[in-house]
Amino acid sequence: MMQKPPLRDQKQRCSWAISPLAVAYHDREWGIPVHDDRIHFEFLTLEGAQAGLSWETILRKRDGYRRAFASLDPARVARFSVARIERILADPAIVRNRRKVESTVTNAKAFLRVARQFGNFETYVWRFVDGSPIYNAWRSSNEVPARTEISDALSADLRARGFSFVGSTIVYAYMQAVGLVNDHLRSCFRYDELS
Repeated sequence: MMQKPPLRDQKQRCSWAISPLAVAYHDREWGIPVHDDRIHFEFLTLEGAQAGLSWETILRKRDGYRRAFASLDPARVARFSVARIERILADPAIVRNRRKVESTVTNAKAFLRVARQFGNFETYVWRFVDGSPIYNAWRSSNEVPARTEISDALSADLRARGFSFVGSTIVYAYMQAVGLVNDHLRSCFRYDELS
């Protein structure tokens, strides 16, 4: 479990990082380039689960997802049986939406196919940003888009490969999370640290 830093440390952050859990996530994970397939699968899963909910809700349930979904190891999740899915749907530590839970198993299978085709999932996904993060320079959270042409393209490609819960808005949030794009505001202390 992540330690919760104090909220009154005088650091300027992105406006959404207001709770202790969100501050810890913002400061230690959000926007850091990810080069680990398990973490890519974890964020695809969590961002899909978040659809229609707040990110704070998903952060609170993150440990539940790790327990329910075998540490979010796609090779293990891809082998989940119908009985295992039914047990997961009874677990209050996750978002108990049948379509979202079933999509996690379906997405694990698709994830493994992509990883086999490209050598790993990281190679596949980083192609969409030519191998290096996109650094935006937003001054206000109102400027940050919900989707982009790149997230549209990645979303369409993921859907064509059998993924679900990967609409462009979900995919853009995933891209922010795994550092394909740096959307920390210019005024945020993490902007310069990650640039």
